[in-house]
Amino acid sequence: MIDIEQYKITEEPFYQPYGNEVAQYESAYASRLPVMVKGPTGCGKSRFIEYMAWRLGKPIITVACNEDMTAADLVGRYLLDADGTRWLDGPLTTAARIGAICYLDEVVEARQDTTVVIHPLTDHRRTLPLDKKGEVVKAHPDFQLVISYNPGYQSLMKDLKQSTKQRFVGMDFDYAPADLEARIVAEETGIDSDTAHKLVKVGEAARNLKGHGLDEGISTRLLVYAASLMKNSLDAPDAARMALVRSITDDADIRDTLDKAIDAVFG
Repeated sequence: MIDIEQYKITEEPFYQPYGNEVAQYESAYASRLPVMVKGPTGCGKSRFIEYMAWRLGKPIITVACNEDMTAADLVGRYLLDADGTRWLDGPLTTAARIGAICYLDEVVEARQDTTVVIHPLTDHRRTLPLDKKGEVVKAHPDFQLVISYNPGYQSLMKDLKQSTKQRFVGMDFDYAPADLEARIVAEETGIDSDTAHKLVKVGEAARNLKGHGLDEGISTRLLVYAASLMKNSLDAPDAARMALVRSITDDADIRDTLDKAIDAVFG
C-alpha cells in the first residue's frame, strides 16, 4: 500500500503570480491534459508546479532528468533480494497508480529513447505498458504529466521530438517584472525592499549580456541566494559577486563588467 500523503506538499510554497498562469494550469488539470512548462533557468517553473500541486491538494512526484536516465529509471525494474526477485515501480509508474502529478524537470536532458515511454500516458489511452512485467497500468483519473525545460539550451541533440511536443499544452515562463521580482526576493529572504530592488538591477544588467558573453542571465534563484548571504551579514557587494557573478562565468571581461555594475548599484 502506497502512502499517498508522503507525496503531498503540506505547507504553501511561496509563489507570486504575474499573469493568468494559475487559471491556465487549473484548466489544463481539470481536463487532465499534459502540460509543458518552458522558461529560463531559475525563473520559478518548479516552484509554480509545486504551488499548483499544493493549491489543488494533489500529490506530486518530481524527477530531475539527466542524460544517464533510462526508461527503467522512470517505469521500474526487477530487483534481487533475499527472496529472489521483486518488482519496484519507478516514479512515473507510482504517479500513474496513485493519481499524482508527475513532474519531469528539464526533460530534454533525458535521452529521446527514454522519454518516448511517456507517450501512451499523454493521449486518449492514458496507459503505461510495463513490458518487462507484462502489465499495462491504467492511469488513475487524477494523474497528470508535467514536463519542463529551458528553450535557451535547446540544440539538435537536446530537444524534444515534435511527436512528443504535440502531446502537451504549453506554458511560457520568464523572469518576473522588476517590481514583482524584487518583492519575491524580499519575501523569500526577509531582506529590505531597497536592497531587493538593487539586486534586481544587477540581475537585469546581466540579462542584457545574454548572447553577448553569457549563455544565461542571472536567475531569480541566484538573486535570492545573494539576498540570503546579505541577510546573514555578508557585505552586499561581496554577496552579489559571490552569488551573481562567480557562479555564472569565468570570463574575466564579463566578470569585470558585472563587478562594475555591482559597485555602481551598491555604491
